[in-house]
Amino acid sequence: MNLLAPHLASVRVPRGGNRVYKDECAFSFDTPESDDGLFVCLSTFLGFCREFVELHFQKTGYALFLNIKRRKKEIEKREVEDKKTDDAPPNKKPTKMALGVEGGFDLDEEPPVEYEENYCLVVLPSFTTIPLPCPELPLKIQESIAGVIAAEAASRQEAVAAWEGEVKFISKHAENLKQLDNGVKIPPSGWKCEKCNLVNNLWLNLTDGSILCGRRYYDGSGGNNHAVEQYECTRYPLAVKLGTITADGADVYSYDEDAMVEDPLLAQHLAHFGINRMLLTKTDKTMEELEVDANLKFQFDAIQESGLNLQPMFGGGYTGLRNLGNTCYLNSVVQMLFTLPDFQRRFFEPARLIFESAPRDPTQDFHTQMAKLGVGLLSGKYSHQATDADKSSEGEKKDDKKSRSQAGIPPSMFKALVGRGHPEFSTNRQQDAQEFLLHLLNMVDRSERGTPGSVNPIDCLKFKVEERVQCLGSGCVRYSQRTDTLWALPVPLEEAVNIEAVAAWEKKKKEMEEKKEKIKADDVVRPVIRMASCIAAFASPEAIDDFYSTALQTNLTAHKTTRFVTFPDYLVVQMKKFSLSDDWTPKKLDVVIDVPFELDISSLRATGLQPGEKELPEQTPQQLQPQQPQIDESLVQQLADMGFAHEGCRKAVYHTHNSGVEAAMAWILEHMEDADFSDPLLLGPQSSSTASGEATFSDDSIMMLTSMGFTQEQAQLGLKSTGGSLERAADWLFSHADELDKLLSDSQSDDSKPSEQQLRDGCGKYRLRAFISHMGSSPMTGHYVVHILKEERWVIFNDRKVALSERLPKDLAYLYLFERIGV
Repeated sequence: MNLLAPHLASVRVPRGGNRVYKDECAFSFDTPESDDGLFVCLSTFLGFCREFVELHFQKTGYALFLNIKRRKKEIEKREVEDKKTDDAPPNKKPTKMALGVEGGFDLDEEPPVEYEENYCLVVLPSFTTIPLPCPELPLKIQESIAGVIAAEAASRQEAVAAWEGEVKFISKHAENLKQLDNGVKIPPSGWKCEKCNLVNNLWLNLTDGSILCGRRYYDGSGGNNHAVEQYECTRYPLAVKLGTITADGADVYSYDEDAMVEDPLLAQHLAHFGINRMLLTKTDKTMEELEVDANLKFQFDAIQESGLNLQPMFGGGYTGLRNLGNTCYLNSVVQMLFTLPDFQRRFFEPARLIFESAPRDPTQDFHTQMAKLGVGLLSGKYSHQATDADKSSEGEKKDDKKSRSQAGIPPSMFKALVGRGHPEFSTNRQQDAQEFLLHLLNMVDRSERGTPGSVNPIDCLKFKVEERVQCLGSGCVRYSQRTDTLWALPVPLEEAVNIEAVAAWEKKKKEMEEKKEKIKADDVVRPVIRMASCIAAFASPEAIDDFYSTALQTNLTAHKTTRFVTFPDYLVVQMKKFSLSDDWTPKKLDVVIDVPFELDISSLRATGLQPGEKELPEQTPQQLQPQQPQIDESLVQQLADMGFAHEGCRKAVYHTHNSGVEAAMAWILEHMEDADFSDPLLLGPQSSSTASGEATFSDDSIMMLTSMGFTQEQAQLGLKSTGGSLERAADWLFSHADELDKLLSDSQSDDSKPSEQQLRDGCGKYRLRAFISHMGSSPMTGHYVVHILKEERWVIFNDRKVALSERLPKDLAYLYLFERIGV
């Protein structure tokens, strides 16, 4: 009691809502399975390894910790076999777009294990140990220990579970669905398409009772689109997939809502056509199962280098990341970023200093978690080959998979932090690696702006581009610049080098479809497009319709070209393989990109205003009068419901003169990769430029920001820094609150300082350093893998599996990282 009494007041008992970090150190990836176990603070419920528990004690004075040691005991293979019964079910096929979870892809198979846990109370700074259970302990301490042991770990609470597919909503048509009294009665079996006699992938329209085949899939399988064509003629919205109807429900699709939906009155709607769903059994695959099948065969083996006996790699820089269910997009991105020297210098090398200056709750500090991730990946502490003690008796006799693999580190704490509050990255679903890369770079950029004296690690990726717009009527030009961190390249299918072979294959495929022959994945002939063709398409002039020419004071067509003002140390290139199909569903281009190991883009260097060029005149005050755009908000809402940014939809409707969804969608497909696509449509009152070039903003925007406590000058600076967006300006001002005076002073003293001087620059010659590949038909499903050039050897990082690459699939990738060579 003399030892414990001074600390009783700080002891807490975990209640509902408290996060208990009892399975991972806040500063490292040590766990209860580590040699010294994990020390959980009985005041903050934070967990620490032996290396950092004293640091927490020094900062807080909290001295009581529950030490948890967990020892894993592998079950002998013969013991597992003994537990099996003759009627045990075989391994199930994947049924979810997830990895390493029940029903998902089993990419990280591990043998079954049992655990033994030991607990003791530890008092710092002497590290006095009290074995548990100990009835003599004060009741409050016993209750705290019991609460920690019983609590669900924080990582479990925030764990990324299986992606169950798009969340279904109740259809707006369900309650008042029109059903025709046409006498149609559907038999319990023997269905076929009324137009082509197909007997699978059949959909029953719940209005007229017609049975028609579904959409044709990318590989020619599926149906012949007859159900879709029927909807286009009749506008009857709801259809149910025959073969999926059971007592538990069915696949119901709403054509005008363009989604799988719930129909709470499905039993009643089916009964109208004589169907008793309680008597039916499942005979066809659901849409989710079909999507899983598509992902299983879509370049899966090639990208993962499956079937090859790859040599595993261990040590610093060769640490794998566990897949938390759907985190392969995160794993691939951070593996690529931490190969960059700038990220290593910022987060890995000074990691100890970052940890020592961390706040009381390091789990919520971005710099701390980035440093923790850097140490975990680069130190080699968590990347080692299984020892003899880890192997079973059979494993000692042969080089089994277990002895050649590594456990990997789980990025659960990092994922929870960087995804918190984000509408997508906080969810359990798979995400687009390119979108996550930009999100993470934005977080790094924001955090570094508030860190005096630090070198922003994303400076090595930043580059400035120049946009040249030429009025075709007057010949006058206008130049503008912006900063980017990613170069998006179009994929011109018409430039394929094997057009004749592709055409022959398409003809053959059509014949096979007519004969109902099965198409094998190895038979498919994909278009092959050189990266040089993609670059040429980027460099070509882009037509801008309805461009307002200040020289002629009328709307006409202009041409826009984009060039590099600076070439970064490292260039991230995205191949724009994803687009929307004719029915507005996401579609991945099934192509091969011929990507070279070395790249020279010196010819894309910007030139600026050339001799003989005449600049477009600045707008006059009369031309700057506020314009109220005439926008059909119903069209905007239809487009926004498809998942596009609301402001981008407003721009699309405005620039296509309210001429309908199809025209607006075409505009979106052309401009959705524009840097300002999601920025507000500014036509006068929000932001403008005076004849002298000085930006002005609406009084309402200024007043809104000053009401938040900012001065008028600060409000002007915030709006100027964010293109006039009120919401972004407020976020920018709050994130720069500590440095506003300096930023304002710098802006006023040298408003025209060329920002390219702050960016790195060199020659336009690069070599391939890494690439991220995607397997699947949509960026929101499937699996991501990254290949990285390390020590002049290509290495595959497939979640926790790290090995030398033998068959480099660089022509199938989605994101590429090029390193500049030369100066």
